[in-house]
Parts: sequence; C-alpha cells; structure tokens
Amino acid sequence: MKIVFMGTPDFAVPVLERLIDEHEVICVYTRAPKIAGRGHELKKTPVHLVAEKHGIEVRTPKTLRIDTAQQEFALLKADVAVVAAYGLILPKPVIEAFKYGCLNVHASLLPRWRGAAPIQRAIEAGDDKSGVTIMEIVEALDAGRMYQKGVVKITSETTGGSLHDALAQIGADLMSNVLKNIDSITPIAQDESLVTYAKKLEKEEEKLDFNNSAEVLERKIRAFNPFPATYFEYKGERFKVLKTKVVEEGGLSGEIIEGKSALKIACANKALEVLEIQRQGKRAMTTAELLRGFEFEKGSVLS
Repeated sequence: MKIVFMGTPDFAVPVLERLIDEHEVICVYTRAPKIAGRGHELKKTPVHLVAEKHGIEVRTPKTLRIDTAQQEFALLKADVAVVAAYGLILPKPVIEAFKYGCLNVHASLLPRWRGAAPIQRAIEAGDDKSGVTIMEIVEALDAGRMYQKGVVKITSETTGGSLHDALAQIGADLMSNVLKNIDSITPIAQDESLVTYAKKLEKEEEKLDFNNSAEVLERKIRAFNPFPATYFEYKGERFKVLKTKVVEEGGLSGEIIEGKSALKIACANKALEVLEIQRQGKRAMTTAELLRGFEFEKGSVLS
C-alpha cells in the first residue's frame, strides 16, 4: 500500500519502521524542528530523523486547516494515512483524502481514555490493563470506529515509561495486521456510555500533595515516571521522586517520619517510602545512595 505517515515522538517510531519494512511510505508528516539545548540548535523529531534516514520526504506544516496544505496532502494520492501521536488536528478534507481514510494508533483500550494522556491516566487510576486501539479518525476526538485492540497488563511495577514502550511495539504489530487485512475487517463503533477522557498533564500536577493517600500517590509517581516526573520541595530544593512503596506507618500529611536510614513521608493514609530519587541538578539514584551523604530532618513537614 502507498502510505502517508503522520507522527512525532518516540512512540510513533516503531509504527513507522514497520510500515517502511512492509509498505511504500511516500511521505511523512511530523512537527517542525524546535530549538533545544544549550547550543540552541534546531532539534528534529524522532519521526523526522527516521524518515530522513530512509530517504522519505518530510513535511512539517504548522497547520492542516488551510486549503493549500489540504490540497498538497490530497495530491499524494496514497491509499491510507497512518497516524501515531502526530500532534495536529486533522480537518475533514484530510481525513477523507484517501481511500481508507486515516487510521490512528491510540494508546488505550477505547472508549476508555480518549484524549491526550491515556498512558499516565490509566496507571494513575489504578487500571489493571491498558492497550492499543487501531481506530479510524473522525472529526470528534478519538471517537472513530475500532479495527483492532491489543491488551497489556498493568502491574504494581508498571511505569509510564515501561507502558509507553510496550504499547508502541504493540501498536506497530496491530497496525501491520490491520493494513494486511483491512478489506476483511469490519470496524466496530465505540460504546459512548463507556467513554472516559484522559486530560493532558498539567505542570501543577507534578508536585506531590501528601494530603492524598499513599496508594494514590504511589500510582501517580509510577504514572509520571520518567516524564514529567513528580517532586517535592525540601528546604528550597527540588527532589524528583521516581519510585516508592506504601508502608503501614503514619503521621501528619507531608511529615518526614524517617529521614536518615530511609526516607519515609506520611500521607493522608499510610506513608510512602521513597526508593529512587533525583536531587536537583544531580543524577537519579537510589535513596539509600543519597542518604550516605545527605539527611532529611525527621519531623519536618513538606508543604
């Protein structure tokens, strides 16, 4: 098949690489390079770099809402557009440009977790499974008919990073299968009564609020690891919290109940023992390693 691929981050790379192996990817759409780093150099997206490596034309429009962009898209005369975390809204003329429309790799088991942050929200909510849905794109957000799903178990060790990587690989497998069998698959409508929305991650969510229960915070810490990561502030310094476990201890919410041999912080219910941490300006490490040369004052209360 002739395919136009539309994607941006690392999540989209396994899908693109599989399509390159199995089909003719005639053009790639991705977000424009951004200035990044101390050198203020333009940094291309992961998808952009893969496309260039394979000699595929790359387009980086700021919008697809204007007529010229839509006409240029339609003139590609592909069979289908495959979308994976692209980051731009697709207007109706783009959605309907090709024979098989636009198929999306969505990182949840739709209709649960439509929206921007399905991976983190699934872990944060305590779901016991997540997955990928291959769906048709329609104008409404993540509301199209579903072609196929793949399921991944969420365990007590699952992080946002590990789930992201697992779903990216499954997405590539599922899209490969759907494209091979697209004429024999009957897509299924979503049950609107089961819809939930995964709102985008906000900066203010990153700071830990110890007025929540330890179980809630432990899930959030895993969900936000490695990005954007949760943190607390102690004596004006920021500490990212990367891994914790719930312990059967208590105190005032935010109180450091142990800060020398271990780091334990009381929550509204039970407490968290911090197992992996990153001090501001330092590398990530085990808390035991940090405490060899640092101590948190027992009885201090984190706000």
